[in-house]
Amino acid sequence: KMGNAESNAYQNHLSRFLPEEQSDIDGLFNTLSGSGGSAGAKNAKAAKKTVTLAALQARQSAHTREPLPEPMTVRLYDGMKSIDLPGKSSGPSEQIAKEQFVIFMSNLLKGNADEKISIIMRMIAKTGGPLKGKQIQEFTEDLIKSVVHVLSYRKELKGWSLENTRDASGGIKALASELLSELKLPDGTKPVGSQLLETSFDQSAIEDWVYRVPQISLFLSVVIRQGLHVLHSLPDQTNDILHLVPHCKGIKGRAVASLFDIPAIIYINSHLPAELQHRWQLLFSSRLHGESFSQLCAHIVNKGPCIVILRDVDGFLFGGFASHSWEVKPQFQGDNRCFLFSVFPTLAVYTYTGYNDHYMYLNHGQQTMPNGLGMGGQHGYFGLWIDSDYGKGHSKAKPRCTTYNSPQLSAKEDFTLDAMEVWAVGDAPESAGKKGKKSILDVDPQAQALLEMAGKSRQSEGLREPIEEDEDDD
Repeated sequence: KMGNAESNAYQNHLSRFLPEEQSDIDGLFNTLSGSGGSAGAKNAKAAKKTVTLAALQARQSAHTREPLPEPMTVRLYDGMKSIDLPGKSSGPSEQIAKEQFVIFMSNLLKGNADEKISIIMRMIAKTGGPLKGKQIQEFTEDLIKSVVHVLSYRKELKGWSLENTRDASGGIKALASELLSELKLPDGTKPVGSQLLETSFDQSAIEDWVYRVPQISLFLSVVIRQGLHVLHSLPDQTNDILHLVPHCKGIKGRAVASLFDIPAIIYINSHLPAELQHRWQLLFSSRLHGESFSQLCAHIVNKGPCIVILRDVDGFLFGGFASHSWEVKPQFQGDNRCFLFSVFPTLAVYTYTGYNDHYMYLNHGQQTMPNGLGMGGQHGYFGLWIDSDYGKGHSKAKPRCTTYNSPQLSAKEDFTLDAMEVWAVGDAPESAGKKGKKSILDVDPQAQALLEMAGKSRQSEGLREPIEEDEDDD
């Protein structure tokens, strides 16, 4: 009887995987347990075979650099070990049976929050719950660190690299803090700061958290697929992993590191409309194109939806997502998909409140209206403002920006700009054309004809920035 219950549960879990996925998992288990042999002998033997922590660690260190950091390998092992098999004597064994291995894979890769939770609890702490906030924080930081590490190791960063982005260590902590801020007690309160680290959370609180914070399941899936190198090449039912990191264009070979770090790119990208998550292209960098407002406008107008990120002289990093092409005009533009965000010292996204429609604003060379780039709030009190007198800006939000409910994003209300980048997201709009940037002479053929009649050549010919070929940078 017990044997049947066991094999039924096992078969149910196995049946969640496609045939080619099952053979992938079988192959991994056989490698880890040191068993080979034909498919016929496999089923008879595999049930007797087991996987140890040493085997998991050996698989990791068989390479010169480990695909996964050591603490995450131990956590995966603890998760596998935590699965109780019906009919087995109680008391955890140090060896992982094939059934445990398959159920672990099935629950974490195909299961719902309820199925994942007991494994995740054991991955956080061997003893299970209740768990202190500090233990959950350590697990979350390990998880994010493992995602960054394994994507870099497997060359899956799509043109980004640890060299052409900000150091990831601060970003790992910032993203972990942002995800932890969603932990709630049964009465709905969210402890913060040091109070959060000392608070105990029971299984239902952690299940609620995993259910509401999709990154936890997504990151675990990446760690298993890419870390253990299983099911990584098979089409997944979701596009989540596909667009976890966008393809990066325009930074390769330019000897400049982005203001973004990998965890911030992953987090900000997840808040973009789904159809824009596959590709980011660098349009403007103050370090490449100079510190000039007219240069900024020339590079970002009519280029489709964009992400603006700036660093003030105090090191604070923040910015906004513009859902529409920037246009120079004295009116507000954009729609309610726009948002503001902070990257450092905290990572957070602030979305529209419905209070007004002051989403985005860009004006230049006008006498009567403010000249500069702004998002949220109102004239003179923007959530984010860069003055046309390049280098000056403000983030006035006492207590919060009306449009986005964002706090003051810069260190000081009136800030001095240190560096700035603008990234186009999604596919380039048709109107941007493939022929290169237009000058006033392209736009106004009359002006061009007058010049030619006067026998003057076009000085700007040949001085335009080469348009980057639309090929993958990875």
